[in-house]
Formats: sequence, C-alpha cells, structure tokens
Amino acid sequence: MSKIICDFCGATDSKDNPVIAGDNACICKSCVIAASEIMTGNLPVVEDPSKVASIEPTEIKIKTPAELKKILDEYVIGQDRAKKVLSVAVYNHYKRIFRHNEIDDDTELNKSNVLLIGPTGSGKTLLAQTISKYLDVPLAIADATSLTEAGYVGDDVENVVTRLVQAADGDIKKAERGIIFIDEVDKVARMSENRSITRDVSGEGVQQALLKIVEGAVVNVPPKGGRKHPGQDALQVDTTNILFICGGAFDGLEDIIKKKEGANVLGFNQDKKGKNDHDKVLSKVEADDLVKYGLIPELIGRLHMIATLNEITEDDMVHILTEPKNALIKQYIKLFEMDDVKLEFEKDALKELARLAIVRKTGARGLRSIIEDIMLDIMFDLPKYKNKTVTITKEVVLKTEEPKVA
Repeated sequence: MSKIICDFCGATDSKDNPVIAGDNACICKSCVIAASEIMTGNLPVVEDPSKVASIEPTEIKIKTPAELKKILDEYVIGQDRAKKVLSVAVYNHYKRIFRHNEIDDDTELNKSNVLLIGPTGSGKTLLAQTISKYLDVPLAIADATSLTEAGYVGDDVENVVTRLVQAADGDIKKAERGIIFIDEVDKVARMSENRSITRDVSGEGVQQALLKIVEGAVVNVPPKGGRKHPGQDALQVDTTNILFICGGAFDGLEDIIKKKEGANVLGFNQDKKGKNDHDKVLSKVEADDLVKYGLIPELIGRLHMIATLNEITEDDMVHILTEPKNALIKQYIKLFEMDDVKLEFEKDALKELARLAIVRKTGARGLRSIIEDIMLDIMFDLPKYKNKTVTITKEVVLKTEEPKVA
C-alpha cells in the first residue's frame, strides 16, 4: 500500500509527521503547524514547512529547589520534609533532561522517582498538582485501585501513560517529560508475603506491570485508552524521562515499624500515643518495612526517594482554611463579594470547622463538604444580604444560631 503524500510540501506520512487525508487533498502535521503560525502572525512564511517538525519542544525554566518549595508553601501547609524531598527530586529530574549535555563525559544520570506516605487529606495529590502547574508540564493522576493485570477487568497499567498523552493534548514529546502521580499505591500491596494459589491480578500483578513503565521503557499505548486491539494503532511513548510520584496512606505500616523496633503494640497499660509519636514512627520507614507491608522489592527499588507526610493538626486545618492562595475562606469571601456582601469568620468558628474535620478523619479535603453544608442556607438567601456584613460564628458552625448580619 502506497504512503499518503502531503499535497503542500510533498512529505510522506510518518509517525513524527502524520498526513491527514481529505476528499480532494492531503496535508501533513508540519504544514498545519506552519499555516497556523502564519495566520496568527507568530512566524514569517516558511519556505519548507517540513522543517517545523524538527523544532524541539521549548525547554522549561528549571527552578531551584528553594524556589520550588516556596511555590509549594503557597498552597500546602506544613509538610516541610515532603516538600524538600519533592523539590529536590523534581529539580534533579529536569536538570537531568535539559542540562545533561553541559558536561561532556560518559556518566549516565538516572531519574529518582518519589514515594509519598501519609494519611488521607494530608496533601499528597496537591503537592504533585502544584509542582506540575508551575513547571508547565502535563500531569496524569491515576488511582492504583482501578488497575489490573493486562487481560483482566479494569484498567491496563499502560492507560496511565495514555492519560498523560491526553493531558499533553496529544503531544508525545511533551508527555515524555511529564509527571504521573499514582495514588492509593498501598492498595495494590500483595495479599500476603506468602504467594497464594489465587492469582492476585489487582495487587502484586499490578506492581509487576508497573515495573517496566516506572523504570523507563518504550511502551505501546492505545491513543484513546481502554483495551488494546490488534487493529488499533498504538502510540509509542518512552517513559524514561517521565517522573513517577506514588502516594498512599499505608494504614498499618506504623505497627510494622514498631514491631521491628521491638515495641509492644498490644496489651494493657500502654501510654496513649500522640500525633508526634505517630509521625516519628512513620519517619523511620525503610524498604524492608514496605516489603512486609506488601510492596514487591523490585518496585520499592524504583521509588528511590521516600517522604512521609504528617497528620494534620487543628492548627494546621485553620491555616489551610485561611492562608493558601486557594484557601476555602478566601474563595467564599470572593463569592460573597460578587453579590456585594462582606463575609467574615470569627476565630472560634474557624477552630470549630477544623475540629469537625479532624473528627471526621477526612483530612483537608473534608473541609469543603463541612463548609458547603453550613453555608447552603446562607448562600440560598445571599442576594437579600446585599451591602451588608455576614459574620459566621461558632454557633453557626454548630447549627444552633443564625449568622450575624450587620
């Protein structure tokens, strides 16, 4: 079968420069790009549009670890250790991609993937989202619980890479330097350290399937996700320069670490452990502890940097409500301002909101549902409070009184 030829520049159809065939004419990707640039006035007319295809993607400006941490500080409260680990990992990763030619020797730089361990709502996903937003690189977030071995009901592991290509608007080169965040990775721990007769297709099977893409390999992925089919054209994506960040709550890991250190985790007359004790125990996590939890050694060996996130305190919750750029209280104040209403929160009200979130054990993400419930009736009647000040008190949060209106 003869290849399709572009009627504008004569280029033949290829993976890097595909040709679109119409009823009466054909045009290649390079000519489409060139035409777009000419129409918008961003480029002069190009004699040979096929040269456009050879233009390398623009290099992202590499921020220093301190600059990256400063950005994370604007959105994530606390978790300094995790921010430092992530900032250094990202800085080294993109330095490795864009500056590897600066020193001419045969030293090969390998990437350092990251494992974030922390309770739900402690900021694992937010860290990855924030870092990708300010680096202007595509980010794909996948839930490990939906993944299964190839051939079984559920998502193939390669679909994670497909999501990254989609996040990059189909630009494979851009996707190949993106970030993939795999959440709930602790849920694919194998059922026990002893291999079972029953096939563990959503546990150890997923871990085995992840090894190849996390390490770095050219994988064939279906362009629109779903299952691979023999007649379906697959995209080839090199995952060597994709940074993988895995996150999980790892409930029960603390007990494994305590047993290793000889601490008694059962019995009477035990002192009640506080939050700081819990955080100190988790910070001592080692590879052996993760193997006992159910991760296979091969996967742990590919997640080189481990950071633990602390449990969120009530004071942290209050800061989360008020300080970040996207703080919930700031969002509600802006919504009220649009209707010419001034909104205020008393300190006791903020503390009560934080206490409720701690009680529900849903972390920072649980704050929105609590506030939405409290503010529903007030928002319903919002237009009638025009040019007035609405003050939210502790009693309003507890639903025992109406808000103060002045």
